[in-house]
Amino acid sequence: MTQFNLDPLDLAALLSSRVCHDVISPVGAIVNGLEVLEEEKDPEMRGHALALIKSSANEASSRLQFCRLAFGAAGSKGASIDTGDAELVTRQFLADDRTQLNWGVPRALMSKNKVKVLLNLCVLADTAIPRGGVISVTSAGEDDKIGFKVEAKGVNARLAANVSTLLSGDAEEGAIDARAIQAYYTGLVAKACGLELSVSSENELVIFEARPVVAPGNIHLLDDDASTKSDTVQSAVA
Repeated sequence: MTQFNLDPLDLAALLSSRVCHDVISPVGAIVNGLEVLEEEKDPEMRGHALALIKSSANEASSRLQFCRLAFGAAGSKGASIDTGDAELVTRQFLADDRTQLNWGVPRALMSKNKVKVLLNLCVLADTAIPRGGVISVTSAGEDDKIGFKVEAKGVNARLAANVSTLLSGDAEEGAIDARAIQAYYTGLVAKACGLELSVSSENELVIFEARPVVAPGNIHLLDDDASTKSDTVQSAVA
């Protein structure tokens, strides 16, 4: 494991490759459909070609809208994003017969970087269930203290061996390719907005979590601490 900083130009190039990978398939299908329209005179075949063009255009549009929020600027510095928009583009991006999305994040305006983290965790969750399944997205806390949990449950759910390492900003053998850039980029954005990432897996379940980083010297009440404080207050009142 080697700690390293990826050159900004390499980061930009790898992210561009990642986006192109998402849209090249539907765009290629549109081209194929247009070629059929040019060559075919049979009405039935032309109908199939038009259906292919329409569905592929919708898919390409959905993927570009998702990538705009997950990777792009999506507004000026410090801009907020509506989590309702984030849910919409995620549902469109993951739309297929194999995957179900359960979205439990309340609608609100949220820091664009935190939305980026959430969307990228959804993509990582989707890759963890190659045969489909259920992706559940929830949040806890609010404002600067908000955190997320994204669970991927499905047959043969698995976590790629290097995802945890990449999320922490490390890379095996000191190198990253276009396939690995998703997790590394997610870790970079999480660090920039004060979130700490963790991932765990068990039988047919992979769990990604993003929690607010606790500054040294600050008191942070965990669930057990909060319960203890509540009992103390009640005793004092009694």
